[in-house]
Amino acid sequence: MQITVGKLIVIVFAVFIIAVGFLMLLRPEKAREILRKAGSTPLINYGELTLRLIPAIGLILCAHASKFPQFLALLGWFMIGTSLLLMLLPRKFHHAYALQSAGILNPFRIRALAPLSFIFGGFLLYAVL
Repeated sequence: MQITVGKLIVIVFAVFIIAVGFLMLLRPEKAREILRKAGSTPLINYGELTLRLIPAIGLILCAHASKFPQFLALLGWFMIGTSLLLMLLPRKFHHAYALQSAGILNPFRIRALAPLSFIFGGFLLYAVL
């Protein structure tokens, strides 16, 4: 049961990552606007970080039944660790990093990075299916 739930969570996460890739490719300014909001309010900051824990747990639950067990487990634990670290840091640091990243990532660069979302999402699907 845990493996099935974990796989389902990872599949939903992978589809989300692919959808983000389409957003980056087709609406890079919208993607940049969303990035600028990361950490901007307590609700957005802690909501985002809490939601990140769900796919992280899914990765850990199904890792041993995947094609890349060590990588998926490591990725899940990394996501949990970074989420918890960001929850402990003052929110302004997270928001400042998001604003700095949005400043660097102009629409051309966001579009150029979109294939990485497709590749990563596809990799996750391949790993668990």
